[in-house]
Amino acid sequence: MNILLIGDIVGKPGREAVAGLLPDFIIDKKIDLVVANGENAAGGSGLNSKCANSLFVKGVDVLTSGDHIFKRRDVLEIIDNPYILRPENLPPLTPGKGHCIIEKNGIKVGVLNLQGRVFMHPIECPFRAAEEAIKLLKKETNIILVDMHAEATSEKIALSYFLDEKVSLVAGTHTHVQTADEKILSGGTAYITDVGMTGPCDSVIGRKKESVIERFVTGMPTRFEVADDDIQMQGVIVTINEKTAKATAIKRIKECLS
Repeated sequence: MNILLIGDIVGKPGREAVAGLLPDFIIDKKIDLVVANGENAAGGSGLNSKCANSLFVKGVDVLTSGDHIFKRRDVLEIIDNPYILRPENLPPLTPGKGHCIIEKNGIKVGVLNLQGRVFMHPIECPFRAAEEAIKLLKKETNIILVDMHAEATSEKIALSYFLDEKVSLVAGTHTHVQTADEKILSGGTAYITDVGMTGPCDSVIGRKKESVIERFVTGMPTRFEVADDDIQMQGVIVTINEKTAKATAIKRIKECLS
């Protein structure tokens, strides 16, 4: 089966990229399942019901997230949706869930959302959380996709080797910069450090360049507005053997919204 994982959707431009590119892309590339990181879909930071629904209706099947998922309180209205995930390794009493199983074309696929700890807020161990969640998911399927929302490349790479052969894909999100290190590990797990960003790429990770530069140059607080130029949909297509649950191919994609 062919699975598309879309990088962090940033604001209205990111939603426009999904609306304008995804429906035809699914048909052209024969995509069976679409997973997208949507934690920045609402105004560039956070998620709400309107934005989530606009992504689902255009073909997204599961929305993952990260450290910004609770930036908007109205996300609590939708966080119990089984196909909207927050990081698995948040505290046990945090609303929502960090993993799900979705069935497409008669095939069950597990999706697991994790968050890193290096250079990020204190949180439970993603490695141990992954082990526990995978035990639950494997009761129903061996095809498991992992969105590792993390800052440090070393943490993402270490997790991929830790989970090699246990899952079908480990894909990094959060940095908004697509990396060129896609590969299939010896145990059959596909990996990429960061799938990239869906939104305005003529920017500093989705924000207008001028305000970000001003912050760096002056050290003064500035408002970071979502940029609106060079809108792209970035991600990876992973082909998975349905019988073995091993990845057979992984390919980066970068589609421009004309």
